[in-house]
Amino acid sequence: MTDNIKKQYKEAEKVERAAPLPLRREIAPPQRFPVDALGKVLGDAARAIVDKVACPDAIAAQSVLAAASLAAQAHADVVHPATGDKRPLSLFMMTIAASGERKSAADRFALEPVKLREAELHEQHGLDQRKHADAYDAYQRAREHILRSCRDKPAEAKKQLAALGAVPSPPLTPLLTAPDPTLEGLHRLMSGGEPSIGLFSDEGGTFIGGYGMSEESRLRTGAGLSSLWDGTPVKRVRGGDGVSILRGRRLSMHIMAQPGIAEAMLADPTLQNQGLPSRLLVSAPASLVGTRMQKVQKKDTGPALKRYQKVLLALLRKPQKRVGPSNPELDPRPISLSASARKKWQAFADDCEREMAAGQRMEPIRAFANKLPEHALRIAAVLELVDNVDATEISGNTFDRAAKLARYYASEALRLFEHGSASIEILRAEKVLNWLHDKWGKARVGLAHVYQLGPNPVREAKLAREAMLILEQHDWVAKIECGAKIEGKRHREAWDIIKH
Repeated sequence: MTDNIKKQYKEAEKVERAAPLPLRREIAPPQRFPVDALGKVLGDAARAIVDKVACPDAIAAQSVLAAASLAAQAHADVVHPATGDKRPLSLFMMTIAASGERKSAADRFALEPVKLREAELHEQHGLDQRKHADAYDAYQRAREHILRSCRDKPAEAKKQLAALGAVPSPPLTPLLTAPDPTLEGLHRLMSGGEPSIGLFSDEGGTFIGGYGMSEESRLRTGAGLSSLWDGTPVKRVRGGDGVSILRGRRLSMHIMAQPGIAEAMLADPTLQNQGLPSRLLVSAPASLVGTRMQKVQKKDTGPALKRYQKVLLALLRKPQKRVGPSNPELDPRPISLSASARKKWQAFADDCEREMAAGQRMEPIRAFANKLPEHALRIAAVLELVDNVDATEISGNTFDRAAKLARYYASEALRLFEHGSASIEILRAEKVLNWLHDKWGKARVGLAHVYQLGPNPVREAKLAREAMLILEQHDWVAKIECGAKIEGKRHREAWDIIKH
């Protein structure tokens, strides 16, 4: 081989290495969130939050819609027009945005009425605790007196104890939100707390990376959350706690997470097979970083937030219909579609069915699309109650707005669910690649370095080797056939990190 040909081969190798294969197809750009479809109260609040904190409009919109679901879910169940079943108004939402997109600031404004209501409940709880202590002491003294005075009269003792009644129930724990609970913690909170709560976290990595979503708990947590979305009774069977069944509980959810963390949850095969991702309304807006210049706040921003706070507080303060005075089980009233809304829902459901067929637009997200008509129903009912706290039916106009929102979530599901559905191995490889570039910082790496010092998802040799093979196939690393000595230690499996 001549020197000229050798030079050409070297130049070709350089060109090839200058353009490594991407690990996966680049994600398509998102649509704009249809803020107008939220209506006057929620839409104006979302715009006001955007004006205040300069976040993407989808972040603000997700936050106010999730808060509205929490405020509304205790008061009504929507009647499914096809089956006649009553379905909860609970919405499970996920917002995907990188650090610095001002997720926390947006969520803080959206949850302000919830925090105010929690403060009111906490103050009342202090008063109720003192009353309960007095009532409990009086009950115990009365019970002891009956048992002493009727020691030799069991029939009379039974009669007087029945007249005395049940032990006074303690006041409910005054919490409306829980940021990162385990499923067991959530059940415990629901057994002694408010029957309508929200799992809201602006640091979703704490929840997704916590014990509840660990490998050994993921299936149980996914199934438990799905049951709460469905509105089925919460059943717990534990050796220490015995058996308990909680009916009439409602849970809304909004998880805000960074891209890699959120995708790991959406792409998890265990959760996909279980069905939790199909219950999530996901949004991943484009970044605004670099465009958020200082400006004068709009005149209508303050009034819009005050109006939003007033409406949601009214929903949160509205007395909840419960099974009994000492039983916190909710008994929400039914809310149905009007005649015009029913026709529109039927057309929408038929469109979803057609688009799920083989080769059609929503075939890749069939599990989510199958629930899209119900998602639209729930959203419509929440929007209606925000407009009219005492509404008993959903107007055609309100359903039009809900259908527009549902179609937006379908477009996001097509971008995100499908994008991550088959890439759990690729996601691990991406984490390793980021670690190699951002933290390892050396020209060579051994397999032991990857699984001992690298990212958590590859903390075993098999997974680390799999990730490195993927990077090798995509020209990000090159295998050193005979191994290499790195930092004074010999590694049988080692790679050169290719500089591009």
